[in-house]
Amino acid sequence: MDNRYFSDKVVEWYFRHKRDLPWRDTTDPYKVWLSEIILQQTRVIQGLPYYHRFVEKFPTVRHLASATEEEVLRLWQGLGYYTRARNLHKCAKVVIADYNGVFPDSYEKLLTLPGIGQYTAAAIASFSFREAVAVVDGNVFRVLSRVFGIMDEINGPKGRRVFDLLAEKVLNKSRPDYHNQALMEFGALQCVPKNPLCSSCDLKPICYAAQNNMQSALPKKAKAKTSRRRYLYYIVAQRGKSLLMRKRSNKDIWHGLYDFHSVENENPLDKEIVLKKVQESFGKNITVANLSISHDYKHILTHQVILAKFVLIKGEKFERPKDRNLKFYTFEKINDLPKPVLITRFLCDHKNFYS
Repeated sequence: MDNRYFSDKVVEWYFRHKRDLPWRDTTDPYKVWLSEIILQQTRVIQGLPYYHRFVEKFPTVRHLASATEEEVLRLWQGLGYYTRARNLHKCAKVVIADYNGVFPDSYEKLLTLPGIGQYTAAAIASFSFREAVAVVDGNVFRVLSRVFGIMDEINGPKGRRVFDLLAEKVLNKSRPDYHNQALMEFGALQCVPKNPLCSSCDLKPICYAAQNNMQSALPKKAKAKTSRRRYLYYIVAQRGKSLLMRKRSNKDIWHGLYDFHSVENENPLDKEIVLKKVQESFGKNITVANLSISHDYKHILTHQVILAKFVLIKGEKFERPKDRNLKFYTFEKINDLPKPVLITRFLCDHKNFYS
């Protein structure tokens, strides 16, 4: 197959079918970078409102660098994978400090910035500066594997090398921006994971998967790791119109976000054991009668499943734990704190409790 034929067909399809998305109307590397970070592991329909909110609140990289981490995390709340937000903030600061607010214009220099890996660096370099470097994301893996019949696993080191070489080989060097965006969009709309639209596909005559009925078998992927199950018991202590909360500061999940004092166990605990755990931190005055335990809240993370219960205690009888990170926050202030979605779900479900 002529590589130029492949690229031309995909680009022709792109200009007929592409979605009208705001980051496609600009070559501003700040906005391209912002969109790519938001859309990592996030669907466009979910990420689009966040993009608009970030651009409105932080119209330039200088505005973002000047914000506090808490402001950035609060605006990011609900997108998950909060390391992206922290790296977003760090990267903005580096661009201001080391590049006087101007994003570097090469793939190699972009790779040195916090939170920017091969995919994001290639996207910015090709979309903003037309550098001839291939972008390889999940959509591109899928299209290349099906069209060219690549049997290597996309999440293995050998497979990654094979796909990177192929992506560079078929790249339109004169218009890498159109080529990369077209290939990603083609995978997102036409060559979708399940039930690809083969009957209307411009590439069907040259597609290995379509000719061999292997659409569901490609791309090949190594079996994912078994998710770890974690049982969390959050102790929600109320005093007046305030709740006792903490800012997570360890290297575990949700670093920099706010939640409640918690007890973790490898297996579910019965109510009597939960009471003992609560008494260890909040004093012997707590009795079964003081406790109200919520239903299970399930929250799925990468390689982790969180199964949480919330233990509610009210009044003046409990002792305050010695943890210095725990502070009382008014309900109004809590609304402004960056919180995991799990905590927000619980608070929304118990508005009456805190009235």
